[in-house]
Amino acid sequence: MSRGSSTGYDRHITIFSPEGRLYQVEYAFKAISNSGVTSVGVRGKDSVVIVTQKKIPDKLLDPSTVTQIFSLTPYVGCVMTGLIADARAQVTRARSEAADFRYKFGYEIPTDLLAKRVANINQVYTQHAAMRPLGVSMILIGFDYERGPQLFKCDPAGYYVGFKATAAGAKQQEALNHLEKKLKKDPVLNTEDTIELAITTLSSVLSADFKATEIEVALVTHDNPQFRTLAIDEIEEHLQRIVERD
Repeated sequence: MSRGSSTGYDRHITIFSPEGRLYQVEYAFKAISNSGVTSVGVRGKDSVVIVTQKKIPDKLLDPSTVTQIFSLTPYVGCVMTGLIADARAQVTRARSEAADFRYKFGYEIPTDLLAKRVANINQVYTQHAAMRPLGVSMILIGFDYERGPQLFKCDPAGYYVGFKATAAGAKQQEALNHLEKKLKKDPVLNTEDTIELAITTLSSVLSADFKATEIEVALVTHDNPQFRTLAIDEIEEHLQRIVERD
């Protein structure tokens, strides 16, 4: 147990250390950054986009079965960054909550409410000894006809908040710095610009030129509020446009 100030206090999830820290929750955040994958979400004027890396760890795997982007309702989707098994568990729960809401109230759950519900469930996981926090960060996107495009992020501590642009995973801080610079002057981003900003952010923080098969892109727009993922040839078009522009 000789691990500096965390001695013994990281053995149990519901116990605060004398400095007021919950080590198991902090380790859940570590699991997200150790996953080796970075995801980016960007909100434009009338669209919102999520982009993440697509890593195929084994040549024998079928790439079409590997994904970190999930739809939760026809109009709300998410990108999960961290432990993929934990991600699937959280996605299943979020889908169940969304279906429950649809059954009770007769309309699809708004993005902010779903983010709030997921965050509330995550918070409960930090206070019961029988559960552990899930090592995943969920970035939710959706379109609201009153408030426009929506982008939310939920973390293992149960914190959630709306963003203009955000990132999660291995290079989170570098991605956030890049996005802050790009959005400093508050540019008006159309759908094309939004997709391209998200892709260029990811490629510049990872110092990599992506092939269309190495990233996943999903979006929701004002004209088509249904959550959808882009096909490989659509991603290729955007990558080509970025190369031509540079």
